[in-house]
Amino acid sequence: MIIFEGAQKKVDPGGLGHVEKIIFYSLTSSRAIFRYISKGELLFDLMLRKNIIGSARAMLAGGAAFTSFENSSFNPAYWSRTSSGYLLRPDVLPSDAVRDVFVNGKLYGFECSTAMVLIFYKAVLESIRESDFNYLFGGLLVWNWQHDPDLAIITLLGTEFIPGDVVYFNNPEHRKPIWRGENAVVMENKLYYGHGVGIVTGEEMIAGLNSLRRKDAVISAYLLPQHSRLNIRYLYRFSKYAALA
Repeated sequence: MIIFEGAQKKVDPGGLGHVEKIIFYSLTSSRAIFRYISKGELLFDLMLRKNIIGSARAMLAGGAAFTSFENSSFNPAYWSRTSSGYLLRPDVLPSDAVRDVFVNGKLYGFECSTAMVLIFYKAVLESIRESDFNYLFGGLLVWNWQHDPDLAIITLLGTEFIPGDVVYFNNPEHRKPIWRGENAVVMENKLYYGHGVGIVTGEEMIAGLNSLRRKDAVISAYLLPQHSRLNIRYLYRFSKYAALA
């Protein structure tokens, strides 16, 4: 359900693109309440979620490998390896480094939670002013769920998933630690993108994880009742389109 603070406002979905319409109707039909201060803030949410979905597809197309930290790799032209992750080199812009992950994916290898954070960064880059992105995200350190506070990731309990959310498929009886579960972007049409898995249904994601359980496992992988999303109200102030102001 969409609720605007203050005077009631109406949004005509007729002018929205295909993906934004899917997101819009997911918001309006949800039992959860989504509050916006203006139509501009709602349109920004639709744009950002569309860009999250697009960034997931771009990561898949880029061909970055799925691997553990021990075997990981980042383009050394932009990133330096540390004991806790990959640190942005001081002589490059955050925007250039984030784009490189998706342009030169063959030079990269990381696990699924790092993939989700990088997808969030790419979507924010495409949604806010580039100068603000570079100001907000200087000194990036990337690995696992490590992220800059300005990325403003919020994790909530519940099963009201909206395209552009990130969810987690838990695999409690995994054979190896790297297969303990899969973070995934909620895509359109009840599909999910998982790094190293691709774009699949929930049933296919669970079946894939079940094939990676230890011998004699009896507990199936399952989708956790939680979701991670970005703080729209905080990021909206940096929107790249004046029309959304």
